[in-house]
Amino acid sequence: MSPGDEQGYTETGQTRTRLPGGDPYGGAPRRTGRSSSRGLITVVGVVVLLIAAIAFANRGDGSSTDGSADKGDRPKAASTAASGTKPVDTKSAGIASGFAHTEQGAQSAAANYAVALGSAEMFNSGWRHQIVSLVYAPDVAAAKQSDMDSAYSSEKFLANIGLAKDGSAPKGQTFVSRVIPVGTKVTSSGTDTMAVEVWYTSLFGLSGEGSTNPVTESWYTTTYELKWMNNDWKVTDFQQKDGPVPVGRDQTASTADDMTKAVEEYGGFTYAR
Repeated sequence: MSPGDEQGYTETGQTRTRLPGGDPYGGAPRRTGRSSSRGLITVVGVVVLLIAAIAFANRGDGSSTDGSADKGDRPKAASTAASGTKPVDTKSAGIASGFAHTEQGAQSAAANYAVALGSAEMFNSGWRHQIVSLVYAPDVAAAKQSDMDSAYSSEKFLANIGLAKDGSAPKGQTFVSRVIPVGTKVTSSGTDTMAVEVWYTSLFGLSGEGSTNPVTESWYTTTYELKWMNNDWKVTDFQQKDGPVPVGRDQTASTADDMTKAVEEYGGFTYAR
């Protein structure tokens, strides 16, 4: 099991229209009178139709004549905008809790749970047990905790990522494991169940002089199956896949010292949809 297993939502355009060039009569003698008027009316009519088609194509509301937008096939123009609703006003062990019994509440819960399950604290048994008990539904928490203990306590796994047997980083180095949600999307919903996809980027590795596992960036999408119980959303299962992955810019990697300072000085967020 890799860390990714737990680390695991208005476009504008320009349309150029070119009318046929040259002599519209193909070099033949021009007609006069009513034929000329008809030709002018035809050209004007084509231009009007083209303008109408361009205006329709450039509409930003995502509507269509067949009502496909209403079916959820494509996001609305404001689907990436913040809802403006405060996600929660309570926390348990630093993890947001008490989400609303709505789709927005489920998306906020999934984003915050992804951050907790992808954190460096998951590599400490005490913190891991607390996170699992708070995030997962009671009827699956025990099984999930056992599976995670086996994976996160594997000496081979810990050695591969440069950590000691107890999950601590080597002296002089800082272990980095962070999940940064980019967007969320509800893929299925019921009265007390919800499936939410969380698209996020992940930072993982060791910062510090002599690190053989420098901090790298990865992209994943995890689908969380959520259930409403005890006045909150809880995870019952999840599935993870790679990407979507953007094209990386040609930027110079920061020094180990700069990366360590950033991790220590920049705190996380409570995420809301």
